[in-house]
Order: sequence, then structure tokens, then C-alpha cells
Amino acid sequence: TSVPQTSTKDFKTFAEVPNVPNGLFTYGGSTTFAPIRQVINPEIQKIFPQFQLRYFQNPSQPPGSGIGIKMLIDNQITFAESSRPLQESDYQQARQRGLNLIEIPVAIDGIVVAVNPNLNIQGLTINELKQIYTGKITNWSQLGGENIPIVAYSRTQEAGGTTEFFITNVLGGESFGEAVKFISTTTEALRAISNNPGGIYYASAPEVVEQCTIKPIAIGLNSGALIQPYKNPLIPPENCPQQRNQIDPVVFKNGEYPLTRRLFIIVKQNNQTEQQAGDAYTQLLLTSQGQDFMEKLGFIRIR
Repeated sequence: TSVPQTSTKDFKTFAEVPNVPNGLFTYGGSTTFAPIRQVINPEIQKIFPQFQLRYFQNPSQPPGSGIGIKMLIDNQITFAESSRPLQESDYQQARQRGLNLIEIPVAIDGIVVAVNPNLNIQGLTINELKQIYTGKITNWSQLGGENIPIVAYSRTQEAGGTTEFFITNVLGGESFGEAVKFISTTTEALRAISNNPGGIYYASAPEVVEQCTIKPIAIGLNSGALIQPYKNPLIPPENCPQQRNQIDPVVFKNGEYPLTRRLFIIVKQNNQTEQQAGDAYTQLLLTSQGQDFMEKLGFIRIR
């Protein structure tokens, strides 16, 4: 399906962006956007106090890209944040409601794999990761580590664009193994890994790399080319939080690191205030100022 693109111009600062509407606008979706919500939105509010942004989470479902897109189609929110592109089923459901949705990429993100800091494993191939999450490899000793059972954590497929990306790009469309433990938030998963010597989890790079209680590991297409998502040297947990691991933007930007994807704002094309709000928010994130913030947060600028 050819998708109409909202034209996005190059502005340097938030203050230069025109047509930012007045009112209260709700948004929601991807957990990957959490750092953006916490850091960039308050800065936008300083410049445009009348452009009020309120995060909305569905009371009965865990947050995630798929849920956000569904809330947008159900008119519960003004625009959605998504770590996956729109799918044909999204377009169809929107059309049934008389809606036309578009996706606008605002940043690039990497998926990082984390383990317990004491685990003697520095990296995994995509295939080893697949075998762990499909249940074919069950002990770290099978990968040259200690004799510790592997406990693989994931968010549910329904909730997250991150999970869908992992199923497609790591599992090759196969199902998770029966032993995979499903949790609803990255915070819970990181806590579980820090308490579990055999734990492993994957999430958006800015949510993982700088954390003190886990260890990010290198990932590669083969064992001779494992790519670290962080800048050398790896900071040991006892030096954190005075020193934290830093994302290495170069390996995400040049495509060396195998697990990268784009992040989108999903906007309703209805020529009403909702579209104006979604377009304005997108435009704000795409300013030089917005992209500088993205970079500081550990995302990769898209322009």
C-alpha cells in the first residue's frame, strides 16, 4: 500500500515549528518511547505550554506499540508512538472506521540483549539467541558459560513492537519456547535478571545499556563478528552509577549492529486538530533540537 507522507520541513529549534495547536492531546503506545516522553516532552511544554500532552495507558492492557495503534483506531488517543511500522491489518481496521493512518519515522533504535553481570558470556550470535528463545539451548554451559539454567524473559507479543521485531528478525517467525517467562515491563525484567544468575532479556538500547544492575552483550550474525552496542571498555557494576555504559551510535548508524529499527509517530490524516497535533509533535521531534535530544537519550538521529 502506498502511504501518503506528511511533509516534514527542517527546523532548528522547537520555537520555529509553526501550527502547534492549543489544547489537551493524549498519546500512548510504545514503551521504547519512555525516555522521549520523560525528557523531550517537558522541554516542548516549556516552549508551547498551551500544547498540553498527556500520556494515556490502557487500563486493562500492558503498554506497547500494537496497543497504542489500536487505541488510536478506537479514538482513545490523538496520536500513537510505535516501534514497528504499520501493518496491513492496522490499515484495514482503520479504514473500517473511516480513518487514514500514516507513519512518520523520527529516530533509529537498536535492540540490546542483557544478562546478569556475573554471567561469563560476552556475546551471542543471532542463531544462538534464537535457540535460547525457542527453547533449544537451555543451559549457559552449552554456550561456553557456567552450568547455569537459562531463564529467558520477554514482553508479550500482543503488547510490543519490540517483541514483534524480535520474533521476525531473531526467531524467523517461530514461536517462543514454552519456558520463556513473560513480563509486562522492562523495569520488571531488568530487576529479574539482576536477581537471576541465568537471566536474559532484550529491549530498546536506551532502556538497557546504561543500567547498573545488568550487563549488555555483543550480538553478531556469526561468532567471528560480534558487535558491542556500547563504547569500550565495559563498565563493571561496582563503578555504576558514577560511570555508566554508553551506547555506541556508530554501530547502529552504519548498520554493523544487526538489530536496528526505526521508531514512528502514527498520525490520523483527518485534516482536523488531531492531525495537526500529530504533525506538530512529529515536526518537533524532527527539529535539530529534537534530534539532539534523541542522540543524548541514546537513539540515533534520523536527520
